[in-house]
Amino acid sequence: MSIAIATNTDLLRWFDKIGMDDVSIVGGKNASLGEMYRQLTPRGVRIPNGFATTAFAYSTFLEETGLDEKIAQVLSGMNVNDVDSLQHHGLIIRHMILEAPLPDALSHAIVEAYHQLGSAHHELADVAVRSSATAEDLPDASFAGQQETYLNVRGQASLLDACHRCYASLFTDRAISYRANHGYDHMQVALSIGIQQMVRSDLATSGVMFSIDTESGFRDAVLINAAYGLGENVVQGSVNPDEYYVFKPTLKEGLRPILKKAIGTKAMKLVYDVGGSKMTKNVPVSPDQANRFALSDDDILNLARWACDIENHFSQRRGAACPMDMEWAKDGRTGELFIVQARPETVQSRKSATTHERFHLKQKSKQLLSGRSVGEKIGSGPVRLIHDVHQLRDFADGEILVTDKTDPDWEPVMKRAAGIITNRGGRTCHAAIVSRELGLPAIVGTINATEVLQNGQQVTISCAEGDEGVVYEGQLPFEVETTDFSTLQRPKTKIMMNVGSPDEAFALSLIPNDGVGLAREEFIISTYVKVHPQALLDYQQLDDVARAEVDKASMGYDDKPQFYVDRLAEGIAMITAAFYPKEVIVRLSDFKTNEYANLIGGAAYEPKEENPMLGFRGASRYYSPQFRDAFGLECKAVQKVRQEMGLRNLKLMIPFCRTVEEGRKVQDEMAKYGLVRGQDGLEIYVMCEIPSNVILADQFAEIFDGFSIGSNDLTQLTLGVDRDSEIVAHVFDENNEAVKRSIASVIQTAKANGAKIGICGQAPSDYPEFAEFLVEQGIDSISLTPDAVVKTTMNVLEVENKLHSIP
Repeated sequence: MSIAIATNTDLLRWFDKIGMDDVSIVGGKNASLGEMYRQLTPRGVRIPNGFATTAFAYSTFLEETGLDEKIAQVLSGMNVNDVDSLQHHGLIIRHMILEAPLPDALSHAIVEAYHQLGSAHHELADVAVRSSATAEDLPDASFAGQQETYLNVRGQASLLDACHRCYASLFTDRAISYRANHGYDHMQVALSIGIQQMVRSDLATSGVMFSIDTESGFRDAVLINAAYGLGENVVQGSVNPDEYYVFKPTLKEGLRPILKKAIGTKAMKLVYDVGGSKMTKNVPVSPDQANRFALSDDDILNLARWACDIENHFSQRRGAACPMDMEWAKDGRTGELFIVQARPETVQSRKSATTHERFHLKQKSKQLLSGRSVGEKIGSGPVRLIHDVHQLRDFADGEILVTDKTDPDWEPVMKRAAGIITNRGGRTCHAAIVSRELGLPAIVGTINATEVLQNGQQVTISCAEGDEGVVYEGQLPFEVETTDFSTLQRPKTKIMMNVGSPDEAFALSLIPNDGVGLAREEFIISTYVKVHPQALLDYQQLDDVARAEVDKASMGYDDKPQFYVDRLAEGIAMITAAFYPKEVIVRLSDFKTNEYANLIGGAAYEPKEENPMLGFRGASRYYSPQFRDAFGLECKAVQKVRQEMGLRNLKLMIPFCRTVEEGRKVQDEMAKYGLVRGQDGLEIYVMCEIPSNVILADQFAEIFDGFSIGSNDLTQLTLGVDRDSEIVAHVFDENNEAVKRSIASVIQTAKANGAKIGICGQAPSDYPEFAEFLVEQGIDSISLTPDAVVKTTMNVLEVENKLHSIP
């Protein structure tokens, strides 16, 4: 319920009296808070109550004290491109503002409203005091972190002091620089102050979320960062937070599509400084708490629903899509979640949807560090270590800025960097936000960059390899491929994509495609899980050394088999969601015994074979007593993706299925876990990679929905060539007539029996003439490596047009 007030509305207004029409009066941040308080609180989105001083109050302060003329005079002598000049003049202006008294009428209005805010609880309120500039948080301007916020402000003296400091923060170095570089008149931008009831997240958790993927611009996911304590640590990059992704389309259907959960180190938390000299302080987080997720699944889903509600509301109001950047907090006393800020996302939402830019390293070198990638670019240059603000004057254009964490005051220097590397921070921290706005590659949360790297050392930052950003030794050559999709037509033959890394899926989905023809579970297991499934099933019987390794890999999980299910499901879901509702064909695990043995705990469970390529792999494992239970974990993961997350576009493919009887046995095992062909739209394909698949294609077609030709293994087994042998490598050739006749035969048989048929092998990616041959044979789909998709699409269009023109 709103609180009626008797104060002068020219000086301040309560949240229930303001909205997005009042940006010129209370600034973008406060206008958004008022809009949400009025419009979304009735729909269940919790916004802490509060009030905002007006732009008129700020202007009155400047005029009554003569500061307007004094500030303009100081600014006239400043060179915004000179760091020393910027720091010197900014400091003068801030001191002038702090030394001038606030008008009595404004002070009285703030104090009176503050007491009314606390009257509902019969005590002095703990409040957050936030700056809100009249030109900030607009869809085409981002003023993130440029003015100050003060938390746990209690008592009228502390409140007035915080308000005074907010006014001064309109002239921080980064705010002055930003306005100058974006053409804003310093004297035409006013400051409103938001005074908002505190959420006691110091006793729980808080963080940041976006209703769009911050790196790729993928619009169907909500990204949530979370850490313990007050939210400033996440925003400032002081901690490496947890990261969660939620899929919006099936969330809106009432399902639970948490696509990904990644634990951050969360080493510190910001709490109230009870009895201390400051309002807040950082304290260590216990290892046990740090190694667990900061949010429950229910809280993750609730926040994601709110993100959708907030995005929908602001999009409707704007009349166009408006992805949002939000801050949230959980009250440790009540367990309730709150939204404490929201602003339009201003980087990805403005990118072209018809032009795609991909960066590729031409070669790699020694890997020095890794962390969270920000953006998808590559940059190189000499390292410049910055330990404190005084070293910024030594920074030269084109250097790689390396530091513990960035400060908002560093923005004028950051724009001159070739890239940024930090020890701490997640993908929603200040360093990440500013790097995106400036179009710089950045890697955050590396833990020890300032210890590993040296001043002047030449390095290359690569953010073009998915979620993980890598720092390489030396300056490496790279290329940029820019493609305009606006005129690209779709051929009759489906052009699908081979996707290995779940972390690259969102970005790859933006390339024109007809879905995923091959997603390999092996990549997901080796990078997301890392542990042999049987070791997780036998966790209690493992020795101490093996158990310690498993514990490290499965941090946050007491139920070890569930760890396998969840992590595998997340990897599959990231790919399946990225291309939703298009078909995504996931190939079940096809590790060979020597590869399974390399997983944590795997050596104890795998036989040593003379020729693993032809041994205990693929379909033969799934129904074997040695692996049946482990295969069950795969089936549970698939069921979680299809049923719990609602991603019914997921199809399955059985690899290396030697006989029709094996195909039946595998499907019997799958049925035990609810994976029944035809049920809930489930389609099951078989890899066509063994001569028996070709010869008995009509029989395989009776029990499978379709085939996917694996040209590598089919070539190997047709020609009797070990594809890993250098000695006979010259014989290995997908264009060999025997291979092509086999492929032509299976295409004809599949079509005659009403089965779908595609290819997911390497040949059509490497050889344009091979793709042409496939189209001529009438293949349904061609699945390619991402870099070959656009080129092959144009080639296939040309072939189809040529075939169509033949009488």
